[in-house]
This record gives sequence, C-alpha cells and structure tokens, in this order.
Amino acid sequence: MGDDITTYDYLIIGGGMVADAAARGIRERDTAGTIGILSADTDEPYTRPALSKKLWTDPDFTWDQVPLNTVADTGAELRLNTLVTRIDRFSRAVETGDGELVGYRRLLLATGSTPRTIPAPEGDDRILAFRSAEDYRRLRELAERGGRIIVVGGGYIGTEIAAALAQNGVETELVFADATLGASQFPPALAERYEKLFVDGGVDLVPVRRVEEIRAEGNVLHAVLDDGQERAGDAVVIGLGADPVVDLAVAAELAIDDGVLVDEHLLTNDRSIWAAGDIAEYPDPILGRTRVEHVDNANEMGEAVGRSMAGEETPYSHTPYFYSQVFGTRWEAVGTVDASCDPLTVDLGDDRAVVYYRDASGAPVGVLLWNVEDARDLARAVLVDRETSEDALRARIR
Repeated sequence: MGDDITTYDYLIIGGGMVADAAARGIRERDTAGTIGILSADTDEPYTRPALSKKLWTDPDFTWDQVPLNTVADTGAELRLNTLVTRIDRFSRAVETGDGELVGYRRLLLATGSTPRTIPAPEGDDRILAFRSAEDYRRLRELAERGGRIIVVGGGYIGTEIAAALAQNGVETELVFADATLGASQFPPALAERYEKLFVDGGVDLVPVRRVEEIRAEGNVLHAVLDDGQERAGDAVVIGLGADPVVDLAVAAELAIDDGVLVDEHLLTNDRSIWAAGDIAEYPDPILGRTRVEHVDNANEMGEAVGRSMAGEETPYSHTPYFYSQVFGTRWEAVGTVDASCDPLTVDLGDDRAVVYYRDASGAPVGVLLWNVEDARDLARAVLVDRETSEDALRARIR
C-alpha cells in the first residue's frame, strides 16, 4: 500500500454508540494507537435511546447531554457524512463515497441498522422512518406545529414515539397489527394493562391494521390501511423496526447468517476485521448464537470489541438486556419475549410482575420484568438454570 493514504491502527466504520464504546475500549489497553471513525451520520456519536425517551419526558435532560464526547475523550479522528462503499481486504483499506482510500491495521464494522419503510412520497419531510438525531429534531419541529401525527407500528420505537408525542400534548394516533397493543410480546392480561397506558394517555389506537402506503394530498397525508380505509394526519412516523446494514460485509465476502458472524472475541472470518452491535451475530453464553439490537448490547459489546482489537483475549460473555419505558412504566427483559412461548406470569402486586417465557420442555427462554428493578442478574440465572417447575419459578424473583 502506498504512503499517500491515511492509515489508522484502528479504523471504525459507523458512528453510533458502538463506535464510541469501542474507542473507549481501545483506549483502556492502547493509549497511543491511532483511531479513525468514518460515520455516515451528520452528528457525532450520541446516546440513541434518548431520542424516543428522556428528551421527550425529562425536562432536565437537554440536547447538550446527548453527545457522547467521543473525540475529546478518546482522541479518535471522526469524519461525519462519510459513507464507506467498499472494503478491500487484500490491501487493508476502505473506499469512501468520494473515492478516497483509508487504510487500516484493524477494522471494526459497526454499521448498525437501517429503519424499515413503507411506500411513500419521496423527499416529503413530514414522513419519518424514525432512527437518527436528525429525525428527532425534525419530529420536534412537526410536533410543535400542532396537528395530528400518525405513528405506524406497535413495537419499541412506535410505542415510545406515540407515548412521547401524547405526553407532549400532540394529537397522536397509533396503527398496529395486534388485536391488543403488545399482544405479540406480553401475555393477555399484561397486554391489556399495557394498552390501557396508551388509552389513558390519550393515544388514539387503530388495532389489527397495517399501513400499505402513505399518500400526500396537499397539506394532508393519508395512511392507507390494508382494509382500504385511510387515516388523515399532518405527519407520519414509521416505527416498524430495522434491518442490519451488512452490505459492506456481504460484498467483502465475510461470513454472514442473520448478521455478520463473529467468534467469542467478536472477530469475523478475516482476522483483522471485527464486528459489533446490531450487525453482529455472536455466541452468547446463555442465549446461544444470537444478534441483539439494543443499547446494553451496543455499550457492552462495543467496549469489549475495542479491548479485543487492542489485544485482550478475554471472550465476550455479557448477556444483554433490553428495555422500554412508556407513560412512567418500565419493563426490562432478557432472552426471548414472545407471547407464543407459553408465558407464566407471576403478579407481585403494586403493578409489578415477572413473566417467564418457556419452550416446549417448560424451560425458560426469556424473562420479562414489569416495573421490577435490579433483577436482571436474577433473570439471567433463571435462563442458565432452566428450571421447569412452575412452583420453583414462581419463587425465583420476588
């Protein structure tokens, strides 16, 4: 490789929370190595959960608390608005959208996820597939104009955004596929409690419907439902989940399954390329080989991959949890949260409950903590022990 291109000891593709955590992990073991971060985002790394949670609900949490101060804290060189289009494994270089080559000694893929969309007019800034800080700022503008906002999707992002808008006085409508909000995740009684939070919070619910497309008619947007009816609004937020961004890895012929396949050190099948975060399919010590798209995984795996890149040989062994918070109710979970997995609900009173999701043998594959604090390690232990007795399970987390 020629001397005319910049080469970093550690090069990170992606500018999210994994990139920030990885730079910090590298610095734990290597204080001098050069770190480059190539980010397609317009903002420096920031705390993503705040975009659908605290920025809407906590008046003391302001925009200046969102950036993670990656550059100041780690000395990494950050390039924003920089899309990487190709990895040349032979030359150990990547190519950017403007044709520049950037070299690496060790490379991390932390490209994250891209939000799913539905057919809609191109370039209409009243329609958001909510994901980024830029999306948050735009939605704030739309919310301050008043009018009615339609939210599409009853998953994490859809429900958090609907709750956030309603709590900020916005007329909000939520379209979702389940008969009861949360029914695909929660057992029936808990789904009813969950849905009631939204009804009491003033969200108009449109159950058992999918949005086929969005049409614009002058100043009004129309969400066209799968039964032909149309819902009119001034803005539409799409919260239908996201897909891992693995095109670079595929083109570079790295091993792929549900995500980029990595070993217990988060290394790909190329011994100078690591992957972490949303895109990484890794061997979890409790859950088996899996891919996780939540913030705890981004932070913990990010730091671990940084240390691994800098020479640490300890396997990544953290089993991540995920959580959501709406209308003052917080739930956390480890493992599989799927209402079809024979849920056993233990009501602890005071609007607190634990749900054990079980496989065909009766062994737990997931644990949901509804308004239960400081029990994540207990939940992980339940999954390790694979206890099948209902009475024993009921006694595990009180």
